[in-house]
Amino acid sequence: MKVALDPEWVELITLAKHMGLTLEEIREFLLKEQIRTEKNTG
Repeated sequence: MKVALDPEWVELITLAKHMGLTLEEIREFLLKEQIRTEKNTG
C-alpha cells in the first residue's frame, strides 16, 4: 500500500532536520502541541 505524504509536512520536517532538530524533538513538539490544542478545545 502506498501512502501519499503531504508536501508541506515533508518540507517542515526537512527544515526542522536542517535546523538540527532530531526526529524525537520534532515528535515531542508535535505531541505537546496536540495536548495543548486538546486542552483548549476540549
